[in-house]
Amino acid sequence: MRRFVAKEVPIFDFNDGSTLPLWVQLRDRMAYLISSRYYEPGEKLPTVRRFAADLKIAYNTVSKAYMGLERDGYVTTVRGSGVFVNDLSVLPDVGPRADLMVEEFVESCLEVGMTYEDIPKLVSKHVRRMRKEHEAAGK
Repeated sequence: MRRFVAKEVPIFDFNDGSTLPLWVQLRDRMAYLISSRYYEPGEKLPTVRRFAADLKIAYNTVSKAYMGLERDGYVTTVRGSGVFVNDLSVLPDVGPRADLMVEEFVESCLEVGMTYEDIPKLVSKHVRRMRKEHEAAGK
């Protein structure tokens, strides 16, 4: 039987001034580490208990971040074995489609009189609002 050993828990700098809950900051950081291949496909992540102890944060915070990663397709939990990184290359590629949507959005904003500087501010405002609504709904 192959034994999987998780890497050391990476250092995290949580932003106490952020409006994002700690679990969201952790989920986003882990998603980045998976996307950047710090954690390779098939690799086992540290246990929730170990992660919580090493980062000196609540068990439930790490658990919720892991659940978010699983919901978003970054990891898979194997009961009794642990949490493993998914191969993101097999997920549907939305890159070109997303690029086209963004370009059309920017063009539409410019057509109604917005400047290039206005557009990121508008997007940030809506992302913050939608994220709050999403988190409040427990999704």
